[in-house]
Amino acid sequence: MQKAKQISVVLENKPDNLAYLHQCLKSKDISVIGISVVEYAMHAVVRMIVDKPAAVVEMLGGQGFLSYDQMDVLLVDMPMGINGLAELAGKLDPKKVSVEFTYSCKSPDGRKSYMVVGASDIEAVMRVLEEKE
Repeated sequence: MQKAKQISVVLENKPDNLAYLHQCLKSKDISVIGISVVEYAMHAVVRMIVDKPAAVVEMLGGQGFLSYDQMDVLLVDMPMGINGLAELAGKLDPKKVSVEFTYSCKSPDGRKSYMVVGASDIEAVMRVLEEKE
């Protein structure tokens, strides 16, 4: 388990906006390691784990995006199989620790799979997941 910076970008729900975001990232040689896109009526929220978060924040400031933010998330080693989320919830639920969102990503070298975990109290999530059984 490790902390990472997640970049969230709000895009207007228009054709080519997601492609434009990726072109901007590519122009700065920034690789997307994990991504989640959630659509709302007029906007989409793009959550990304990238290899150069500071460069993304700098780049976004001058590109006319509606808004963007950066937050700490956890990259939790994902066990093989389909029970990873169930195992995570099974550890957190009894301790009343809430998770706001999850999505998956790979390590930059592609050898490991992670579950990206976002929570208002990331330190509490870490404490519970580090407890010995």
